[in-house]
Amino acid sequence: MKIRILTVGKIKEKYLRDAIAEYQKRLSRYCKLEIVEVADEKTPDGASEAQEMQIKDIEAERLLRCISDTDYVIALAIEGQMPDSIGLARKIEKLGLHGESSICFVIGGSLGLSQKLLTRANEQMSFSKLTFPHQLMRVILLEQIYRSFRIIRGEPYHK
Repeated sequence: MKIRILTVGKIKEKYLRDAIAEYQKRLSRYCKLEIVEVADEKTPDGASEAQEMQIKDIEAERLLRCISDTDYVIALAIEGQMPDSIGLARKIEKLGLHGESSICFVIGGSLGLSQKLLTRANEQMSFSKLTFPHQLMRVILLEQIYRSFRIIRGEPYHK
């Protein structure tokens, strides 16, 4: 199975890069993992709603260029379904059993995702009603994907 994480912006903090590298290493025995970063747009202070929508649309176009027609796209959005860890594991397992060989998780920039991208997504998923920095969300998502594969394989993992 191929898991791709599409994300807006680069990770600058070493401790986050180290955590991402650790989960990439752990996941290498379960799936083919690819992380694709697209450039983020600068948001001017006091940006209007129209400016923010335009920025999200520009970022969405960059993300959409990285998504193929055969990708099963899960957009991380606060309005999405909120599974628990077992539910996410079952989702990944079910997608694999139904022939979805490429699952693509999408993490937006600091303003979130545009409607264009949400429309393309097969589903939306939320990890909490809380808002997390998009850089930290990458680590949280990788940890949950790793946990999912451990659950799918019946391997122990701390609760």
